Amino acid sequence: MQNNDFPRIALAAFAPVVWGSTYVVTTELLPAGHPLFAGLLRALPAGLVALAFTRTLPRGSWWWRAAVLGVLNIGLFFPFLFVAAERLPGGVAATLGAAQPLVVALLAVGVLKESPSAWKLAWGVVGVVGVGLVVLGPAAGFDLIGVLAGLGGAATMALGVTLTKKWGRPAGVSPTAFAGWQLSAGGLFLVPVTFLVEGPPPAIGPAAALGYLWLGGVGGLLAYVLWFRAITTLPVTSVSVLGLLSPMVAALLGVVVLGQTLGPVQLTGFALALAAIVASQRPAPVLAEGALR
Repeated sequence: MQNNDFPRIALAAFAPVVWGSTYVVTTELLPAGHPLFAGLLRALPAGLVALAFTRTLPRGSWWWRAAVLGVLNIGLFFPFLFVAAERLPGGVAATLGAAQPLVVALLAVGVLKESPSAWKLAWGVVGVVGVGLVVLGPAAGFDLIGVLAGLGGAATMALGVTLTKKWGRPAGVSPTAFAGWQLSAGGLFLVPVTFLVEGPPPAIGPAAALGYLWLGGVGGLLAYVLWFRAITTLPVTSVSVLGLLSPMVAALLGVVVLGQTLGPVQLTGFALALAAIVASQRPAPVLAEGALR
């Protein structure tokens, strides 16, 4: 990591930190039984606001590229995420999602033609173990459909992140417009899925309105603008490992807001996950890289 990369990494970290609040916001403020509707409101209004603000639409091949990225990063990722969340304990779902940096590291070799990195893979494994120690409990269970959905979500977003890096951002297009394309595409994809699965939208009271505003404004528009900007300007494996912050923040909010507790095992997991995040931002030692060459 170069010194001038730190501000960009810090801004990129804002996105998974905010996404870590999704569980508390959903359980404490939103109507139960409508996770896809929450995903829809998180994506489509934010995307339309970004398009209205920037007045920039895709051109040429970017129409289908924006559609592909929007479906992968948002439209498919949200359903996978919510199916896993409904069918698995939160800790199991979070641990499966933490596998995303490993998938990105592998895809970077095949799609981006990067050299394989034992350093990145090793710290990716450490990060998954750390998150597992933080969020997995004795009541953790495994449902086949839920596990497949959790792995599908990790793979889908990993592919979206990798293709975002491969294609870059068109010249002259701002990060806000670029995020707006993907949020709108993903949101439009979610419209029929949401109403087919969940039916009519729920009644929205003041608390739910506040929750949806947070998810859409801060967790949607602002977070994804910073996230997609980071992907196009930083090493993709360094950005993807920041996703480990999301389940860690969720666990911390569980302590602060919901009165949950963290024992020695969870604190050890925090230390391992933080070490993985920091180490992944630094260049690999020569010996670690040389082992694969």
